[in-house]
Parts: sequence; C-alpha cells; structure tokens
Amino acid sequence: MISTLERKKIRLAKSFLPPFGAEMKKYDELYQRFCREGYTSELCEAYADSFVDNCKKPAADDIIQLASMYGKIHDYKNSEFYLDMLSQKKMNNDDKYNYCLEQISTSAKQMHWRDAEDFRTENINFIQTYMQKKTPSQQVDMYIALALVDCAAKRFSDAFSLLNFGYKPNGKNDEKLLSIMITAVYFYSAVGDEESLNTAVENANSCLKLFSKFEFEWSREYYQKCIIDASNGIL
Repeated sequence: MISTLERKKIRLAKSFLPPFGAEMKKYDELYQRFCREGYTSELCEAYADSFVDNCKKPAADDIIQLASMYGKIHDYKNSEFYLDMLSQKKMNNDDKYNYCLEQISTSAKQMHWRDAEDFRTENINFIQTYMQKKTPSQQVDMYIALALVDCAAKRFSDAFSLLNFGYKPNGKNDEKLLSIMITAVYFYSAVGDEESLNTAVENANSCLKLFSKFEFEWSREYYQKCIIDASNGIL
C-alpha cells in the first residue's frame, strides 16, 4: 500500500479527482491501519468500501492498488474481479503499466497460463517500452510478473532466465532481492525438485536474516510466511 505522502503527490497531479482534504484524511486512516496490521481482508474490505465500491467513478490507481492488496492475502478471485473493472477503461501510462503487471500476475498465480500469456503478448511492447523509464529496482516487479507466466505454462527454464535478469542487490535490507528469492522458492515448488526447493528456502531465509530493519513491525513475520507459502506453491 502506497504511503499517504505518495498518494498526495499523485492526487495533486490529478485535479479531476474528488475533494482533496476529505479523501486524504480517509486514506490516511486506512494507511495507518496498514502500518500497524499489514495486509488483511478487513483492510481490503475497508479500502474497497471507501475508494471503489461506493464511488461513482473510482480512480484506476485505487482499483489497481485494491487488486494488489487482495493479491497479498492470496484472494485472487477478488483481485480478478476488480481488475475486470479496468479491462475496457482508458488509463494513463503509469496506471496502464501497473494494471498490466497486476493482471499478468493474477492470472499466472491462478495457473490461467493461456490468459496470462495472451495478455502478455498483447501488451509486451508497451510494458517493455515503459519499463525502460524505471530503475533496476523498479523493474523487478515486471520481470517477476513475466516470469510467472512461463512458470504457469511450465516453461521453467524461461521463468528462471527472466528471474535471473541480472539484478544487483542494494544493501542488506533489499526487499526487492528478497521478493526475487521468494519467487524462486515458488518456482522450485512448481518444478517439484525437492533438493533445489530446500536450497532456495535456505537462501531466502538467509537473505531475510540479513535484514537489520524493516519499515513496518509486521514485515519480518510477513516475509517468513511468504517463504513458507511459496514453498507450498502459493505466492
């Protein structure tokens, strides 16, 4: 979930959106809840109620963030439901890029590999062109999303090639590196290679142990659960 400050910057650039002050106050209440508790179904439901379900014209970035939040708790049916709201909607490039990655990931995690592959093929030129504007750290989510499609289609060598795109770690508290390693655990679980899976789990846990700080108190426990889930084929 993006911070209140990040949202404020986005909203200042979109003057057509609802009254600024009231919206930011409502958003900050939910963000502070997120800071305390992390991703929960109750948070998703409250966000949906405040910014999507009861809005005449919900903003695309709110719908995308809500779908992503549901994805964090493995509720892909709800992720898919909200992403469908955007399938025919015109979006700016930022929103379209984030929508594409979320749509690809959601389909792939449900093993709807044909849908994911068709969508990737349809949008790959836009994704790759837009990705060039991103920093290596920001590109991680794209490579993971594209790799998930190949994993779902059981093209495991292609999936690992995308995952190993040459990302260079950024210090010992690098959550993007940890995301890559957790995804590798998920891939080895899909492959069914028990020895490699155990090694990947050890590597992910070792990476997690290097962290000296997290932005949120719940983060370490959250990532520990992510590693366990990934080893059981859930991402």
